[in-house]
Amino acid sequence: MGFIAFLILGLIAGAIAKLILPGRQGGGWIITLILGVVGALLGGFIGNAVFGVGLEEFFSIETWIVAILGSLVVLVIYGAITGRSRKA
Repeated sequence: MGFIAFLILGLIAGAIAKLILPGRQGGGWIITLILGVVGALLGGFIGNAVFGVGLEEFFSIETWIVAILGSLVVLVIYGAITGRSRKA
């Protein structure tokens, strides 16, 4: 997958993770992009290590699932570190 496609995947995965997680999370689009890319990397690493699923194809459902799950994990960790409330 190309660099631009990976950034787009990270941005979308981060935005979806913010929509899935209840409550308000801090950060704008730049933080969403960074957390999404880091989450996609984390999800790809864990997915490849555990299930043999990585981030090879942009239009693969497995790629999107591991990227979104990784972004959710990173968003929860970010919220815990920054002390953001996850209550609505």
